[in-house]
Amino acid sequence: MLIHKRYRNAPPATLREGNPIYLQAWKALWHYPYDDANPDHIKELLATKERIQKEQGNNYPNWVLDQLGIETELANRIALGRGQAPPRFRWVPFDNTLLFPLNNSALAARSPDRKIFFAREEMLRQRYLKQIGVAALPATLPEYTSQVVTQLLEAQKKNGSVAIKFEAAYLRSLDFSLADEPQAQATYKQYVKGGVPSEAQYKVLQDYLMRYIARKAGRLHMAVHFHTGGGCGGYFDLQGSNPVLLESLFNDPSLRRTNFVTVHAGAGNYDTLVPYLLMKPKVYADFSEQTWIIAPHHMSQSIRYMLESYPEKVMFGFDLFPGTPQIDWEEIGYQTVEGGRGALAIALTGMLRDGEITRAQASSIARMVLRDNARKLYGW
Repeated sequence: MLIHKRYRNAPPATLREGNPIYLQAWKALWHYPYDDANPDHIKELLATKERIQKEQGNNYPNWVLDQLGIETELANRIALGRGQAPPRFRWVPFDNTLLFPLNNSALAARSPDRKIFFAREEMLRQRYLKQIGVAALPATLPEYTSQVVTQLLEAQKKNGSVAIKFEAAYLRSLDFSLADEPQAQATYKQYVKGGVPSEAQYKVLQDYLMRYIARKAGRLHMAVHFHTGGGCGGYFDLQGSNPVLLESLFNDPSLRRTNFVTVHAGAGNYDTLVPYLLMKPKVYADFSEQTWIIAPHHMSQSIRYMLESYPEKVMFGFDLFPGTPQIDWEEIGYQTVEGGRGALAIALTGMLRDGEITRAQASSIARMVLRDNARKLYGW
């Protein structure tokens, strides 16, 4: 059984090594000549992968995208890695840590998963502070937003960021309410040098910061991405990942310059609700993650819900993440790309057969979803 780094327990069936899609991936990517996973044959496979990586050098990430038929990848990373550069790779940094500037021990104690997540967020905070030349968190909230948040977002934009990503659903609910600014300022000032705020106090501060960040991102022409729907780990709060919880942000008149993307489109749990969110002026969706956790036939229904409402706001998405040497990010990329394309084809075919669209419209929608909608949203 394949155990991916993002799972402590067994992964979903779609990610287990017995999935026939991985044999197809080996044949497509590495010209694997066998129909089995015999250990001796796997040794040959790994040798082939190593040889191609050496031959390609820094071009290897681009080579993989070529094999997958992908023009541009949005890279959710702290920083772009070796061989990753525009225009093939576009940077989307993680900015969760900006929401949690105080002592996070109470939030971290909620579950073993959150203990790990918050430790990483605090490490990332220190890295970001060093990058912008700030030695320690400022004493007041206005200083924090101007000297840390604004400076970091502007630096990210300057370094090529096209959007910022929030995996807040792993750390708290997506319910970002309208916050009282004086209360947020008081909480920050009281606890920035020590002590642990109550959950209610801290939430007001987080809610205030989310709006500040979203507003600034909009002014910088960076989209704001939210993980929505199912997540990894044994303690993920599915209820808190409902994209409808983001309505308070989507409905805020002060954020109408900000483009929001409900990444994963509810990931199969809330997919019937996403089309209603797309009705809002600046809200979009992609169907990444669904491509590896849901079979194409089932995923096609989720995609169809959105295409029947707002096809100009739906974007193709796939996922690349590390696994094992024989089933690593390249094979997972093949799986998710093929699954996404297949699901889109099933959805459009169903709409065509039911008389909802013409063949010409089906082709037009496919181009929009696979390419044109993203190009328009991100200004490429």
